[in-house]
Amino acid sequence: MLPVTKIPDATPGIVARYALTDEQALLAKLRNNRLVDIFTGVTCYSIQNHLRTTVRSIGQIETDEIYVGIDKRGAHFILPVQAKGKADQIGVVQIEQDLALCDEKFPELVARPIAAQFMDEDSIALFEFGKDSDGAVVKLAERHYRLVPESEMSSQDLQLYRNRRAD
Repeated sequence: MLPVTKIPDATPGIVARYALTDEQALLAKLRNNRLVDIFTGVTCYSIQNHLRTTVRSIGQIETDEIYVGIDKRGAHFILPVQAKGKADQIGVVQIEQDLALCDEKFPELVARPIAAQFMDEDSIALFEFGKDSDGAVVKLAERHYRLVPESEMSSQDLQLYRNRRAD
């Protein structure tokens, strides 16, 4: 089982109070806590929610959210995000569609498709996908985060995170 990294919950109180436990609530938690940035190591900005568009080779598709990002070298990224509730499945077809969207609409950007899923109310799993040498979708990375009040961040947690190997 993967370790869970505690992240101080930056979700505004009013959002936390009224958010449901659906995909939209998950997307709000991702944005408010900058989890896409933390997960990828890239500074990211949301540019579109629920993008519905047409891709020539597929037809109509929908992506839950799209981020653009920039890294410390100046490289630009396009990060389509699929959000799933706890009981939902992450579908390979959706990731393939996201990759096709990136190829067609943002060919000059580096595509990094992401999926996010609630593990429970305050825990979120994030996945990054890519393609192998045969063109099949593969999982490149997976991390688990737990949003906690700042008071639950212990010195031991911080020491543990400081000593983790960066990847």
